This record gives sequence, structure tokens and C-alpha cells, in this order.
Amino acid sequence: MSDLNDPRVFFAAERTLLAWNRTCLTLMAFGFAVERFGLFMHVIAPGGIASGGRPIPETGMSYWIGLTFILLGAALSVLAALQFRTVLKTLKPVEIPAGYWVNMSVIMNIAVAGFGLALIAYLFVQGH
Repeated sequence: MSDLNDPRVFFAAERTLLAWNRTCLTLMAFGFAVERFGLFMHVIAPGGIASGGRPIPETGMSYWIGLTFILLGAALSVLAALQFRTVLKTLKPVEIPAGYWVNMSVIMNIAVAGFGLALIAYLFVQGH
């Protein structure tokens, strides 16, 4: 439990949550780029679609690695929101500004996780 009685403690915790949010978004964007790069490599490969050959299966290692990065980003987004809620429970009411909506950043993290899972579902359907 904090004994500082200062709202800056809450804002520091929220900044940390938002930093995790950016990290999760970066992991998901990287995973998407890895997954799409594998598709690009299949298209330009000798004997691939671009050279008039038969289509090469799109589910190579980059596909699974990309999906794993996206899943990691989504999972970390949820875990960061849970961690923030745990920290909030340790703060005194004086440390949280009156009228401040403390759940906005948690909702954003959960939404990011939801979009990450939707992206995984989309890529999974596209890949198979």
C-alpha cells in the first residue's frame, strides 16, 4: 500500500500500463509483418505464383511465428491490464483524482487484445 498520498503514483502506474500497451501493439505489428513477409517470399519465389508456377502453400514458418507474436502481444495486453488493476487496489482514494475514469486505459488494453485475437482469426482463415 502506498503512503505517498500523491496522485502522481496513480499516473505513473497508468503510464506504465500505456507503455505496455505500446509494446503489445509493436509485438502485434511485428508479428503481422513477419506473417506477411512469408507470404511475399512465397509469391516471388522461383516457381511461385508470380513466375507462373503452381501456388506454394502459405503456411510456412513465418506464418506460425507471426501468429505467435500477435498472440504474445494480445496476451501481454490482457496481463498488463490485470497488473494495473492489481496496483489500483493498493492505492488510497486520495491518490486517485476525483472524477477521473480509471478504467479507460484498461478498456483500451482489452480492446487491443481483442483486435489482436481478431487479427489472428483473420490470418488463420486466410492462411488455410
